[in-house]
Amino acid sequence: MRVLVISGLSGSGKSTAVRVLEDEGFFCIDNLPVQLFPTIIDLVNKAQETVPGVALVMDIRGRDFLKGFEKIFQEIDDAGHTIEIIFFDATDEVLIRRFSETRRRHPALESGSVPEGIRYEREQLSGLRRLATLVIDTSELNVHQLKEMVLARVKGEAGARRMTIHLQSFGYRYGIPLESDLVMDVRFLSNPHFVPELKPLSGLDPGVRNFVLEKPETAQFLARFEGLLEYLLPAYQREGKSYLTISIGCTGGRHRSVALVEELRRFFDRAGIAVKVSHRDMEKG
Repeated sequence: MRVLVISGLSGSGKSTAVRVLEDEGFFCIDNLPVQLFPTIIDLVNKAQETVPGVALVMDIRGRDFLKGFEKIFQEIDDAGHTIEIIFFDATDEVLIRRFSETRRRHPALESGSVPEGIRYEREQLSGLRRLATLVIDTSELNVHQLKEMVLARVKGEAGARRMTIHLQSFGYRYGIPLESDLVMDVRFLSNPHFVPELKPLSGLDPGVRNFVLEKPETAQFLARFEGLLEYLLPAYQREGKSYLTISIGCTGGRHRSVALVEELRRFFDRAGIAVKVSHRDMEKG
């Protein structure tokens, strides 16, 4: 039986992950005392209905849930089940903003501020985070990206052969995307921002695209970077990685990085690799 333990900071995306797993047929239980994990797993394992696995959510709401969890996890492993711990996290600033938007109090403390609750929760969950099979930082992820990442993990571990690529442009002015696996800085290329007729346009415009791609240094960069990807992608797949985020950055994330991401999209299409493209900061500048 495949057992996924879902944990992490309140507001970091656990509920979204559970909904994804339910859609994939997993038997999901939220806020179950860890002492009951072996019993539930045994019952599901003996049931006639075939399920891909069990997803059990454990977090700060259980208060005493941390007591003895390592021993119980070992018991589950000794019984022959594959146990994976997926820990969801985000920066304090993002978590505070999410709580502010929903107007919820923090579940870790009955009284006290949200920042105090986050600090307390981090302390209580630190041991579990260290044991995590996978840590997903959702600070820069929207709901759709988070769903895709969870799906990629579930299907990848189940033996999916195809890798999914998230290819995104960004602006260094707004920070490097935290979920990045590979980051490429293209600020060495000539900047259309300083061409008056191109400044208000984006890298999706043919004029900006031609300005960027027609430069000899751009052609050299693409040839070298695509060669690096041809080497790296099979190596990542051999190591079981099923979801890779490649972030291409320029100053504002509007011109050069956008044009290059669109060009790299064609590279992945030719290679028959599933690719999702996004332009995080294109509309900001």
